[in-house]
Amino acid sequence: MLFRKKSLPIFFYAVLAFLLISCNKKEKQLHTFYYWKTNLNLNSVEKKALDQSGSPFLYTRFFDVDKINGKFEPIAVITKDKNFETDKKIVPTIFITNRSFQNIQKEEIIFLAEKVNAQIQKEIKEYGLKVNKEIQIDCDWTVGTKNDYFEFLKQLKKISGKEITCTLRLHQVKDKILMGIPPVEKVYLMCYSTSSPLENSDKNSILDFNILKSYLSKLEDYPIRKIEVALPIYSWGIVTNHLGKHKLINALSTKDLNNPDFKKISENKVKILKDGFYFGNFLNKGFTIKIEEISAEQLENVIQFLNKKIGPYTIIYYQLDSKFVEGRNF
Repeated sequence: MLFRKKSLPIFFYAVLAFLLISCNKKEKQLHTFYYWKTNLNLNSVEKKALDQSGSPFLYTRFFDVDKINGKFEPIAVITKDKNFETDKKIVPTIFITNRSFQNIQKEEIIFLAEKVNAQIQKEIKEYGLKVNKEIQIDCDWTVGTKNDYFEFLKQLKKISGKEITCTLRLHQVKDKILMGIPPVEKVYLMCYSTSSPLENSDKNSILDFNILKSYLSKLEDYPIRKIEVALPIYSWGIVTNHLGKHKLINALSTKDLNNPDFKKISENKVKILKDGFYFGNFLNKGFTIKIEEISAEQLENVIQFLNKKIGPYTIIYYQLDSKFVEGRNF
């Protein structure tokens, strides 16, 4: 008896095609943003970018802490516009200068933790903010301050009853034995500031992929397993005067170089042809402006590299500003 080959139903091919397309479709990385302005106020571009992000959180700088004349001072405490609203839960993020921990006494550590927690609670209550059960501390600790900083993190957790997390800089990964491991369960790896913008260099000081790879070559061995990733989307212009001194003008891009008073030296660098006010600064003839910004390709290179090093992670882009998010496809 001969068996005739049956034809497969049409829906089978439809399902097969759908699966093939799905497999080839690139999954978008879960992401959100840092909000680093002193006033909580989202314009339509920023709100749209935030609403479209997959993470339920917005990492919001509440205030900085510095030690001035021997006293701990909150600096640039956040305010909130009456029209600000978001469905995202806010993660209070506090930047503390490293010098705040230099020559600090144990009782001062406890005092600082109490004051930081009290200031956070004050802002939450005053502005009716919906917050997550987390406080993130940002500090570029050093070998000399690590023990006191780590003790501060422990005390803050004890006093606040919150999950305490902290940022992690590239050199703190590379030199983890020397720099120590913070007493937290989750860190935020800051994948930017690979060099100083005030040095004479052809490299992009915001993010140089080769430098980043060298710092993170052993990232998979870092003992804290939960690592989130902070990536840069900001830009700036580096102004150099006749003496080789540098200054930064934030939020400039290559589009800003289209000016008849500028002579183009390269795609991202110009020479000023006459004295005048540019971008709110008086700049002299002969000064140069070099733009540093981050392309989608650069970010993708970093993401692909990190995907081979660590498990699933959320990206927190620095920072949420219409100048930096408009036109980007996250």
